Amino acid sequence: MLAAPYRRFHLRGLIAVWMMALTLIVVDGAYGQTAESADPVQAPAIALSHDGAQDKRIAARIDEIFGALGGLDQVEVSVTEGVVTLSGQVNAIADEQRALALAGQIEGVVETINKLDVNQALGARINATWDQLAALVERGIGALPLIVTAGVVVVAFFFLSRWVGRQQTLFRRLIRNPFVATLAAQFAQLGVLVLGLVLALVLLDATAIIGTLLGAAGILGLALGFAVKDTVENYISSLLLSLRNPFEMNDLVNVDGHEGTVARMTTRATVLISADGNHIRIPNAAVFKAVITNYTRHPERRFSFEIGVDTDLDLLEAQSVALTTLEAMKGVLDDPAPMVVVEAIGDSNVVLGVFGWVDQREYSFVKVRSEAIRNVKQAFDDADIVMPEPIYKLRLVNADAATALTTSTAAAERPSPETPAPPSRPANKRSDMQDVTADRTIESRVEADARRHEEENLLDPAAPAEL
Repeated sequence: MLAAPYRRFHLRGLIAVWMMALTLIVVDGAYGQTAESADPVQAPAIALSHDGAQDKRIAARIDEIFGALGGLDQVEVSVTEGVVTLSGQVNAIADEQRALALAGQIEGVVETINKLDVNQALGARINATWDQLAALVERGIGALPLIVTAGVVVVAFFFLSRWVGRQQTLFRRLIRNPFVATLAAQFAQLGVLVLGLVLALVLLDATAIIGTLLGAAGILGLALGFAVKDTVENYISSLLLSLRNPFEMNDLVNVDGHEGTVARMTTRATVLISADGNHIRIPNAAVFKAVITNYTRHPERRFSFEIGVDTDLDLLEAQSVALTTLEAMKGVLDDPAPMVVVEAIGDSNVVLGVFGWVDQREYSFVKVRSEAIRNVKQAFDDADIVMPEPIYKLRLVNADAATALTTSTAAAERPSPETPAPPSRPANKRSDMQDVTADRTIESRVEADARRHEEENLLDPAAPAEL
């Protein structure tokens, strides 16, 4: 159902359009006859012979016509060899054009010379204006029954269109998508209203005004289209996204660098809740054009991290220790199996890449990755696998003696062969006590947000999804 401010604006707009149409009807009726008589008629061929009697007949006929018409009784007519000269005064430019047009339609007229003056006297102009207003009022009074009937038709169709727009239940039975159903209801409401206006104009025999109104509406729509281009783009994007959802509620997504859990999609924006609990509103036009990463679409998600070991160690043994540790961890899937590979050789170590898979429906991705890093590091410590720190070499140059001394930081020195290995530390007995279950905090916030906001969510579980 339309909001109250929108209904008031809708009613005012309807009244304004109707008043403009009535004005055009009355004015068109008052001047329609004049406009039709002003249309030029193609002149016949000029005769080879002509006499003075014919000139007198032409002048007499023009005088008779001008005398029968109001506003042209002061026009003087003279005819010579079929050439008509009009002089004197008229009260309006329309009268001048009408006199010229009528003189040119008389048989035998070769040319019409205009020497008319438009009367600029204030009194004459006021009288002419008053006569025109009187004609308008008279015509309006004569057409009052039709105008009242047409007004009743418009008002009846206006309330009928409001009733049609409120039938949201019917439209949602026909169309599952709530946004499209609301849009269809609004179009149906507008169609009923336009039908009422057309019927009223047909009743008033003013169908020619429909073209004028459509032309004005087209120009106005074009101007508004440029003015609200971003709003229209956002509205169309909302429609397309609601027809085919790129994600669902509680999906963890990344939309052009904005990462969060999807709370809802409205007709204007998509709302995400970040890991910090903040609301992120992204316009649907930006969502429609964005590169979207959906971390929840597939429940299995791979984590990875890097760890460095000493270059003197047996890399196969280090890989085996890390892989055994991952396989024994709670939360790391056996299928797909975890993997440990040699990533690169650094300046002072060999970098191992550790990979494992997590089922996000049962375990927390962040917690499992954290536990994997801790357990692999603990396993390396228990197996005396050295994870050296970077070595930095400093060269000190003495300008006088031109000698150089190269030293290494003590923290980065490797133990000498004679230095006994540090005693192995006991295994961490708390490794199985760490919580790696799925974290439902953000999901509960999404549910609370949905209960708090009454605005309809366009993310329909029954709608087709982008795969």
